Amino acid sequence: MLSANGVTVRFGKRVLFEDVNIKFGKGNCYGIIGANGAGKSTFLKVLSGEIEPSKGDVSIDKGERISVLKQDHFAFENYRVIDTVIMGNQELYKVMKERDEIYANFTEEDGMKAAKLEERFAELDGYNAESDAAILLNDLGISPDKHQKNMSEIEAKEKVKVLLAQALFGNPDILLLDEPTNDLDLKSINWLEEFLIDFENTVIVVSHDRYFLNKVCTHIADVDFGKIKVYPGNYDFWYESSQLALKQMKEQNKKKEEKIKELQEFIARFSANASKSKQATSRKKSLEKIELDEIKPSNRRYPYIDFRPDREVGNDILEVKNLTKTIEGKKILNNISFLVKKDNKIAFLADNENAKTVLFKILSGEMKADSGEIKWGTTITTTYFPKDNNYLFEQDLTITDWLRQYSKDPDETYIRGFLGRMLFSGEDALKNIKVLSGGEKVRCVLSKMMLSGANFLILDEPTNHLDMESITSLNEGMKKFKGNILFTSHDHQLTETVANRIIDIKQDGSIIDKEVTYNKYLGIE
Repeated sequence: MLSANGVTVRFGKRVLFEDVNIKFGKGNCYGIIGANGAGKSTFLKVLSGEIEPSKGDVSIDKGERISVLKQDHFAFENYRVIDTVIMGNQELYKVMKERDEIYANFTEEDGMKAAKLEERFAELDGYNAESDAAILLNDLGISPDKHQKNMSEIEAKEKVKVLLAQALFGNPDILLLDEPTNDLDLKSINWLEEFLIDFENTVIVVSHDRYFLNKVCTHIADVDFGKIKVYPGNYDFWYESSQLALKQMKEQNKKKEEKIKELQEFIARFSANASKSKQATSRKKSLEKIELDEIKPSNRRYPYIDFRPDREVGNDILEVKNLTKTIEGKKILNNISFLVKKDNKIAFLADNENAKTVLFKILSGEMKADSGEIKWGTTITTTYFPKDNNYLFEQDLTITDWLRQYSKDPDETYIRGFLGRMLFSGEDALKNIKVLSGGEKVRCVLSKMMLSGANFLILDEPTNHLDMESITSLNEGMKKFKGNILFTSHDHQLTETVANRIIDIKQDGSIIDKEVTYNKYLGIE
């Protein structure tokens, strides 16, 4: 068992959380949630021993092994893929290497040492290490021909999967995962969900993926108000419980405030009246006993996301005919055809992740197709959210001046008011765009899209870099939007609640086109 005992973390005068007491039980999966900057990842680092708490301590039962999902994707460049996975159990990897070295230069003096190493190697299930590592890699989509390659020889998106396999390797007693679904394809996310559901030990995971948390978590640990409070159940249960508790607290305070007002009025009216003085004194005592519940300000902040089209779409919207694109000798799109109809909100899936981005770039005019036809309706105005938005932020401008370029109303008050709703209030609105975080850039691009008044949205992975509160707001904004949307997202809940049609681009370039929800398409309803 892993326990946090009176744990407090401070950075200077800022307290992230204080006096945290949690016991993480075997067989449970704990989802750590909270606003950006609340201290979720810091708490994981405290649990792993990477960071010392300002106060308190973390204890773990003797003999138990913690495994942590590494964040540096380039830390193992000179190691084989299979060895990188086995390093998930550091003792096993060390024993394996010592054993290999002894047998490579074996002498009689090494006999006793080799025997001891063999015994420990067997205890750690070393004889199955390579096959177990290979199974994990295969399940995550890393083909056998890459297992013996160095990490430097595989793609970045594959390194993410190798490090995940490393964390999962060897049945650790406690598994710490920080955003494990980031940069994973949908198949890998689904596999990970099933793995964690079947995992019999302790899992502690930070994630912004609401569907993922709902599916795998038995408990939610909420980092807010400078505390970490554990709720039983998944994310939806936490949300309903926390909102209900907050509502009840506010209602109780409202009743208390009404009672305070009533008592104060009575005291003010009758304190000088001799016949009523005893009653006034009694009410003073009653007034002193009433204490309002302290409702601390939450770290959670929700941007206001509302896409309002300047005009309705007509009958003709978009027709795509035989669109083809080849990049560096590889055919990405192969005679893609589809017709967008009124009220369609289409989620795009693809075996090749790049196919969706290439299609959206062509539709937005940022890339040319090799062949094919794109026919837009005369009433359609479009706005585009690119997967990689860095090229939009190369000027030397403040956020306010940057957004002014895209606004029909250049008035400072209007722009600042709009930015305030997108969580850029006060001095934040005067930040230089070159120093913005990934999440801040996403909120800027969404602001640009809202100001466009377009009736046709194209969004390529818009939830990347966003916190859960911003994802929730974006989700609601896309649901309410009265125009057409083409989008792709790894956020299951957003895709399920927004899309009413699925287009799946297969490896051979053909497409599957169905007017169904995401869950129905996946066959999980």
